[in-house]
Amino acid sequence: MPLVNRSHASSAVSSAVPEPGRRRSRLRWTAVVAALTVLGLPGVAAVPASAADPSATTAPAGSSPAPSSAGAAQPADLFARADQRAQVGESAKVSGTSSSSDVPDVPVVPNQAVPLDDFYTPPTPLPDGADGEIVRWREEPRQLTARNYLVMYHSTNATGQDIPVTGRVLVPNTPWRGEGPRPIVSVASGTRGVGDTCAPSRWLDYERPFIEPMLLAGWAVVVTDYEGLGTPGGHTYVVGQSEGRTVIDIVRAATNLPATGLEAGGKVAFSGYSQGGGGAMWAGELQPEYAPELDLVGVAAGGVPADLSEVAEGLDGKVGFGFLLFAAYGLDAAYPELDLESYLNERGRETFEREKDACVEATLPHAFQNIGMFTSTNPLRSPQWQARLDENRLGANPPDVPIRLFHGTLDEIVAPGQARTLRDEYCAAGADVQWEWHLGEHVSTMVTGAPGVITFLDRRFRDRPFLGHC
Repeated sequence: MPLVNRSHASSAVSSAVPEPGRRRSRLRWTAVVAALTVLGLPGVAAVPASAADPSATTAPAGSSPAPSSAGAAQPADLFARADQRAQVGESAKVSGTSSSSDVPDVPVVPNQAVPLDDFYTPPTPLPDGADGEIVRWREEPRQLTARNYLVMYHSTNATGQDIPVTGRVLVPNTPWRGEGPRPIVSVASGTRGVGDTCAPSRWLDYERPFIEPMLLAGWAVVVTDYEGLGTPGGHTYVVGQSEGRTVIDIVRAATNLPATGLEAGGKVAFSGYSQGGGGAMWAGELQPEYAPELDLVGVAAGGVPADLSEVAEGLDGKVGFGFLLFAAYGLDAAYPELDLESYLNERGRETFEREKDACVEATLPHAFQNIGMFTSTNPLRSPQWQARLDENRLGANPPDVPIRLFHGTLDEIVAPGQARTLRDEYCAAGADVQWEWHLGEHVSTMVTGAPGVITFLDRRFRDRPFLGHC
């Protein structure tokens, strides 16, 4: 017999809503098309935040929205190239390559020569504010089918400090035809890197096609940049105690900004894959105590790094070793007392200095390297590091809402065994869990898992029965 979410009883659907089976089919096919789009993308198209409509303004918290310009940017502006020649020109000065006049008019990809605009620099001192309170915001050119807001908001990091975080709020043109206020999906991004130029809010990136079916369904989507990705300070990569809070607080920020038209009290879901799967799952575990006012109805998470120690073992000496370096940088950023540099040899220090602002492509040259090549002493064996890793292990506080977990049987980046253990622990604790294996490696599972995520979220937002697999 299907399990029904006890917190959200089934309700009648408006007569304006198409028949449920046809809607699910349409959403599923939309997600399939989005997944195929990802496979077909030849690269990552860049959209600098500074490429916003010149009429767009940055507004402090609490200000009224400016009226939209009659010359608002069209979808083609997503591929704005206004800063391209300057960016490539800067790169040429460093590399000694040809001048910007020789560069073809094509989209660029994130690189360290891209300047950050002033939006990402928080005021000093940071004004007091509750978690999710807006520090500043601005409206930017529309992204395909949605209004697009860049926000800076308050959150709390892994050590309990108030921090500024940036992110995007996307409000679709498509009306929400279900009951209650428009629902919100907080999408936790997969790995972008550890440098500020890699922040999700600054680029049209590889996960954008997965977001479009959500917007077409009438759901608002919010995407955090996480701690230290865009804003000053190191990015706390895969540190769940920080990531989970930033995923939660951007939902609060979206409803705290009157310009979005989003109302507090609507249904909320968390979704993510890989790093984002961990971020979404941590948001689910933290929400009951950290944000009990949110009407959380479900969490969808794939490729989840639930146990960082086991994930590290699976990366050491393997093809994904570069992600282990990022994780070490992230833990050190979250917990400065870990003092990563004291464990590094000369090669490790040079690599850390060179890559502390790197994007995800920097992981590729590190394939099949190992910890011993960069350290004089392995930090993962120290009690201090183990204690912090344990603090960021999922499973202790299963969310009291339906959960969808999925993982690739051949995942070479995030060890499948520790994901299965998380499922078993949640089931043993009485959580409502759907589990799905996908025959594939890490990237292909992100694609094949997307349609199931859309169907799961649609059923959660419409209070449909939930069939668990425990």
